Amino acid sequence: MAPSLDDGSSLFNFVVRDGNGVKGMVDLGLSKVPEAYIQPPKERIDKQKATKHEQSPIDFSRLNGPDHDEVVKEIVTAAETLGFFQLVNHGVPVDLLETLKAAAHNFFGLPSEKKAVYRKEVSPSPLVKYGTSFVPEKEKALEWKDYISMVYTNDAEALDQWPKECREVALEYLKTSMNMVKQLLQILMGNLGAELDDSKIDALIGMKMVNMNFYPTCPNPDLTVGVGRHSDMGTLTILLQDGIGGLYVKVAEDIENIIGKKGEWVEIPPIPGALVINIGDTLQILSNGRYKSAEHRVRTTNTKSRVSIPIFTAPKPAEKIAPLPQVVEKDGVTHYQEFIFADYMKNFFGNAHDGKKSLDFAQITSA
Repeated sequence: MAPSLDDGSSLFNFVVRDGNGVKGMVDLGLSKVPEAYIQPPKERIDKQKATKHEQSPIDFSRLNGPDHDEVVKEIVTAAETLGFFQLVNHGVPVDLLETLKAAAHNFFGLPSEKKAVYRKEVSPSPLVKYGTSFVPEKEKALEWKDYISMVYTNDAEALDQWPKECREVALEYLKTSMNMVKQLLQILMGNLGAELDDSKIDALIGMKMVNMNFYPTCPNPDLTVGVGRHSDMGTLTILLQDGIGGLYVKVAEDIENIIGKKGEWVEIPPIPGALVINIGDTLQILSNGRYKSAEHRVRTTNTKSRVSIPIFTAPKPAEKIAPLPQVVEKDGVTHYQEFIFADYMKNFFGNAHDGKKSLDFAQITSA
């Protein structure tokens, strides 16, 4: 029996506890957004007030030619300003990306009982979690999103435990992206004066996760958000958008930015065949604040359901993270304290999305 859309507790149980997700609610044919999903006015996304990111994507294939230094400069500049950039000719086959989007739609199109087996409380694998919103029990307003999260340990466990509807293509996406990720890290860390061997790279991206996000059509997109304001906790995030769009990034308040005005939201339009790269909190901390983890959010739409597929790379939980000594020496001041990454994760997943507040955990405040 369908829940009353005016009854917050039964709606919450239907969507969250029973594993129907937002899609299950939309499939009931609702004509207005339930109260639990209506965002405070300051959190809503006004398309009219955002500018479009007009910069061309970075052609990653130029890294191996005479334009090497120019490409390095483009990547470093993007990391120091917006914290977001798009890559084309990145080495991940475009037909694989198309298959990936189709696999995401296939998974979320399954009957709710087949998806619900992966809910955190009952999932047969600690590597797989199906859910909705971000931290529903902590949020003042829920996010208009369902997701499946797949943690990578090794190929065999991924192929055995990830959902069969998407595991092969998701694993291929992860594996073919890693060469690009390592090259990006070599560039960004090299610019800070750090030489990376394989063990140091593994320390920074030893934890990997593929998510598939599903944003169902929304009857009142102006009242909701697909994902609230946040920065990612890890090192680098690789994101595949579909052609619908809805990703917005905030221009940092503390820098002069050629992209837009300080504090302004910039829309990142989808580019066919491109991957979106964004800087995570870990890189901001390692760089002592030179690189900017990108505060971003996602708008909903009433025209068509949207998918996006991020790869999150992060340090292993036991790693110690702190600003690089050579950067601190040059800066003459340390902006972040050392911490164990597991503690940062616990803080990150223990709170609702709230801009870049996750960085407060490591911030050294001046007296």
